[in-house]
Amino acid sequence: MSPFIDGILALWYLLTAGSVVFLVWDFSTNTPTTKIMKLAWTLVVLYTGPVGFFLYILSCRQPLPTTHSVFISAHWKQAVGSLLHCVAGDATGVIISAAIVSQFGLPNGLDLIIEYLFAFIVGLLVFQALFMIAMYGGNYWLAVRKTFFAETISMNMVMTGMIPTMVILMHALPGANKPEHALFWGVMSVATMVGMITAYPINSWLVAKGLKHGMMSAIPEPESKDRMSMAPGTAQKEPPEAGHHDHHVSALSGFQAALILSGTFAVMLLSLWLTAQYVPISFTLGG
Repeated sequence: MSPFIDGILALWYLLTAGSVVFLVWDFSTNTPTTKIMKLAWTLVVLYTGPVGFFLYILSCRQPLPTTHSVFISAHWKQAVGSLLHCVAGDATGVIISAAIVSQFGLPNGLDLIIEYLFAFIVGLLVFQALFMIAMYGGNYWLAVRKTFFAETISMNMVMTGMIPTMVILMHALPGANKPEHALFWGVMSVATMVGMITAYPINSWLVAKGLKHGMMSAIPEPESKDRMSMAPGTAQKEPPEAGHHDHHVSALSGFQAALILSGTFAVMLLSLWLTAQYVPISFTLGG
């Protein structure tokens, strides 16, 4: 690597470390978000450095005490919350699998298939279903089934940006495909940020349709006057967390769901085809 790239990476990692430290401190002293959101933000800021931290300041960090629920209520902030859950799981899966498969010298096409599948497993079985299990009465497999559609289309759009970025940069920059080199992690940071950009629109749509939850707060919504005036002894449900919506299928027919699902696969495959016009993608050993 050139001294210029070395310097940029060193500065990036220094800013990333500072961002993560401040984020953890802010979680413990100021912003009352949920454990799920804390984990998602920590991973995303770890992968995207000061860019992710700046997004956190704009969309989630509580500006004044007891204002968090109101602060995160805007639709675009709810969409960011939805995006975080997908990116945290998918990027984690891609980065871990890419670091592992790079040791086997497989064709880059097979690498991409393995990375996609591992990212899907981590994204669906951990960051969607496992963390959403409480919403489905503790039934894990019901949570898997209910979140399958949203996770799949969201992940496809993350991969639409993330995979081409990885392939092109790793082809152009010597050593960028080796996890023992700092450049590998820099490429993963750039790829994650591009994936966030390509996946934001679909997550905004998912939140608008009630198919994914958005940003969440640990401060419960205030009780309405009607609930406060209920007679003593009347059973009441606990107030939901702010931004914590049910994953109801909002007037989507099976045909519409299939059309949207196939559409995201088509967009992702188109991005791979375009990438292959510049960087050869092989699926055979020795190819």
